[in-house]
Amino acid sequence: MQVGDKAPEILGVNENGKEIRLSDYKGKKIVLYFYPKDNTSGCTAQACSLRDNYAALRKAGYEVIGVSVDDEKSHRKFIEKNNLPFNLIADTDKKLVEQFGVWGEKKMYGRSYMGTFRTTFLMDENGIIERIIGPKEVKTKDHAEQIMK
Repeated sequence: MQVGDKAPEILGVNENGKEIRLSDYKGKKIVLYFYPKDNTSGCTAQACSLRDNYAALRKAGYEVIGVSVDDEKSHRKFIEKNNLPFNLIADTDKKLVEQFGVWGEKKMYGRSYMGTFRTTFLMDENGIIERIIGPKEVKTKDHAEQIMK
């Protein structure tokens, strides 16, 4: 997915098994953020930045949706532990991460593995991608501020 592309209608299922659709957010701008794993330090810092600034993001017209390949149970625990006020999509079949091009080979401590590249897509009220904050740009602790500038 690139700037100017329209996001798919069906985004996936949230932490409660409810299907999340683009049309559920008609008239709102969307922050669709992809992150590697629930309950890891960077992902928790990023989610908490979005939580702590959620009111400001909503006031700016944004709705926040997180996506990882963790399952619904993991998402529910992550939400409860960190008091997150937004949906997390359980992309266990990796359909959405592959559609958005954020799934690929990563390297850590000299080993290679497949994983999610931390990437945020900002969409307008019609689901058109306006801005992409890529893996090398995302600042986990200040992510909400990055989105609003």
